[in-house]
Amino acid sequence: MVPHAGSGFSRKRTARGRDRRARWQTALMSTPIEDYALLSDARTAALVSRAGGIDWLCAPRLDAASLFGALLGGKEQGHWDLRPADPSATLTRRYDGDTFTLVSRWQTADGTADVREWMPIGADGADAASAGENRTDVIRRIIGIEGTVAFVQELRLRFDYARAVPWVRQTGTAEEPALTATAGPDAVVIRGAALHPDGRSHAGTVTVSAGERVDLTLTWHPSYRPEPARLDVDAAERETRDWWQRWSARIRDRGPDADAVRRSRLILRALTNRDTGGIAAAATTSLPEDFGGERNWDYRYVWLRDAALALEALIDHGLVDEAVAWRDWLLRAVAGDPADLQIMYGMAGERDLREREMPSLPGYAGSAPVRVGNGAEGQYQADVVGEVMVTLAAARRAGLAESTRSWSVQRVLLRHAESQLDRPDNGMWEIRGDPRFFTHSRVMLWAAFDRGITGVERDGRPGPAKQWRTVRDGLRAEIDARGVRDGGFVQHDDTDEVDAALLLIPRTGFCAPDDERMLVTVERIEQTLMRDGLVLRYRTSSGVDGLSGAEHPFLACSFWLVEQYAATGRTDDARRLMTRLCAYRNDVGLLSEEYDPVGRRQVGNTPQAFSHLALIRAADALAAARHRMR
Repeated sequence: MVPHAGSGFSRKRTARGRDRRARWQTALMSTPIEDYALLSDARTAALVSRAGGIDWLCAPRLDAASLFGALLGGKEQGHWDLRPADPSATLTRRYDGDTFTLVSRWQTADGTADVREWMPIGADGADAASAGENRTDVIRRIIGIEGTVAFVQELRLRFDYARAVPWVRQTGTAEEPALTATAGPDAVVIRGAALHPDGRSHAGTVTVSAGERVDLTLTWHPSYRPEPARLDVDAAERETRDWWQRWSARIRDRGPDADAVRRSRLILRALTNRDTGGIAAAATTSLPEDFGGERNWDYRYVWLRDAALALEALIDHGLVDEAVAWRDWLLRAVAGDPADLQIMYGMAGERDLREREMPSLPGYAGSAPVRVGNGAEGQYQADVVGEVMVTLAAARRAGLAESTRSWSVQRVLLRHAESQLDRPDNGMWEIRGDPRFFTHSRVMLWAAFDRGITGVERDGRPGPAKQWRTVRDGLRAEIDARGVRDGGFVQHDDTDEVDAALLLIPRTGFCAPDDERMLVTVERIEQTLMRDGLVLRYRTSSGVDGLSGAEHPFLACSFWLVEQYAATGRTDDARRLMTRLCAYRNDVGLLSEEYDPVGRRQVGNTPQAFSHLALIRAADALAAARHRMR
């Protein structure tokens, strides 16, 4: 769920003089990021465009290789289109309640039809994959509503990030048509309607009249395993709806932002792997922060910081079961020598996330290179231990019993953090310049030892509280001396610049939101980091991140400002900014990483967990402000 300036060490610089107008012309040729809806089985996800194309799907997990990669190039990189033959057809779409079943209503000159699309989950979460069938399914059910509607279907499969063109053959019958595609370890079977070769793709037509329905299904499975059985589509729809609704029934949201908060919680759940408990930063890789530029990163992994912040937001609303799953994931991922602690891992805790470029995918809006893996795995980011400690302390307060093993891991993490106190870091934005003593990182180290002390003195866990207090108090003295300049917090100890991460300081308890240092910091952020009323992470022109190009306002940072405004009595400012930010969600409630207020479009990987969890926090802060006023 990541908000990172850069995530990899190898890079080819784009020419600094690249023509901005040419970038925009290329960007406008690509499907807008906000045109995509998400399908999810809480293991992986598919992105469906408003034009009816599934342009991104990886199987069997979010961080697996793509089967459809048109999102990061064009139709040649793989897609599955389903749209009316009538080019003048109009579309309205929505999710079916608190699920990820997408309902698209198409109206044509001859009739109306719905397309219901979802990724099946068994009634108890133990679907076919858990039962021994390693498979990923996508269902597209066409239902005639009025008149007659003819649909055009076009399929182009490109396995392994469009590097493998599969061998495709007809395997069904005239009564039950099926198409099977195989390449290396991957196989896909498409059932439901006849598809015939059409150049380098397969195409066909499907016609429905009122009251009729046609079920199109796609099933991925390992090529070395038998082809999975045909799904019972009615049962799959019922069980999937029940699974999502049972989870969402635990959510109780009220107030003006209730719908946005509810969908945001569902998105966080969709990005959480139901087998491993790992929470991905986003469902995509390499959607650019700078159209036509090099700021393209793979976010399909678990950042400890992002996952911790997401879990804290869920814990605040009583969703403690997710905290248990994430804590278990954490204990597995960080097991071993604390010196080997990484800031990020694979969805099951994998450590090898070496970054590489994929020339087989040209990139969204000409933004190259496309990256798979993430070189930030090797960075030192001092704030991560603090994020983990703060979240686990919140879980204890919420009633999650601390196990002997989990507390032992926290003690080991604090011992490691203490051994690194004199080491500068890359900061939460994963800068590419020289490591610094970032103020936010130092505050999070302070928070780590503060929560360790609390664990001993309030919760009765064993530990050297006196030693930790000495470290914590020393960090406070250092921050007061080196992290504050002219009355406000600064980005790091060698600059007068500010950084939006400073807005997170009050969350830790280091100081109150209305502390004079925070008020001065907010004023400087408003003066130097605001673009068209939204907040940048930092000034890229300062050169701190070591990258070419620029970026757009980061949505999470603007939500943080809402939180700060609400906590300091600026409720009108908070409400205005919150209303504006929620309006940037697309028609089905998704937010990407950044927003371009000039081009009026979403930017960066999507859906971005960091944006949605920040929305939840901002809504909570506004609700608290309303309560105080009453």
